[in-house]
Amino acid sequence: MVLEYIIGATVAVSLISLVGILTLGLSEKVQKIFLMASVAFSAGTLLGGAFFDLFPESLGKMSVRGAMLAAFAGIISFFVIEKFISWHHHHGTHGKKGKKQEKPFGWLNLVGDGLHNFFDGIAIAASFLTSVPLGITTTIVIALHEIPQEFGDYGLLIHSGFSSRRAIAFNLLTALTAILGGLFFFFAAPLVNNLQGIGLAFTAGSFIYIATSDLFPEFHRERHAKKSLWQLVLILAGAALIWVIVTSMEG
Repeated sequence: MVLEYIIGATVAVSLISLVGILTLGLSEKVQKIFLMASVAFSAGTLLGGAFFDLFPESLGKMSVRGAMLAAFAGIISFFVIEKFISWHHHHGTHGKKGKKQEKPFGWLNLVGDGLHNFFDGIAIAASFLTSVPLGITTTIVIALHEIPQEFGDYGLLIHSGFSSRRAIAFNLLTALTAILGGLFFFFAAPLVNNLQGIGLAFTAGSFIYIATSDLFPEFHRERHAKKSLWQLVLILAGAALIWVIVTSMEG
C-alpha cells in the first residue's frame, strides 16, 4: 500500500509542472505579483517542513550528529549543483548575443531541475515509509514549493528560446524524475541502514538551502516597507500551515 501512496504522490507532484499553462492568458504584471507571493509562501513551507516535520522525524531514526551530518550534506550538495549550473550558464553565454544563445542554459536548467525533482521523489518516499501522515505533509510542502518554481522554470525556458508547447512538455518530462526517485528509495531503503533517516535529514538540508539561498535573496531586493511586510506575513503563513498540518496529524 505504501508503494501506491508513493507513486500517487510523485505523479501528483510531477503534474504541477503543467502550471505554465495557467500563465498563458495573464498579463506580465499579474504574473509577477502572483509569482512573488507564491515564492514567499513557498519559503515558509520549506522552512516549516524542514524544522517542524523532517528534522524531528529523522531524529527519531538516527543520532543527532548523524542527522546534522545528513542535513549538511543536503545543503552542500545543492550548493554544488547550483554552482555547477551557474558556472555553465556563464561559460556558455559569455560574449554571445541573441535570445537563442540562452538555449544551452535552458537545457542545463532542465538537467538541474530533473535532479532536484529526483530528490523530491526520495523525500516523498522516505516520508511515506516513516508514516502516511508524514508522507502527506511532505508532499504538500513539495507541491507548494513546486508551484512557484515551475512558473519560474517555464519562464526561463521561454526566455531561452523554447516554444510554449516545448517548454511545457520538457518541464513535465523533468518533473517525472520524481517518480524515479520515489521508486529508487522505496526499493533501496531496506538494503541500506538508516537510509530513511538520512533521506529525511538530507531533504531538510536541501529545503533550508533553497529557502535561504535562492528565495530569501529575492526578498531583500524589495525596498518598500509594505511589500516587505507582506513577504514576512506570507513566509510565516507558509510555516504556520505546516505547523498546523503536522500537529493536527500528530493529534
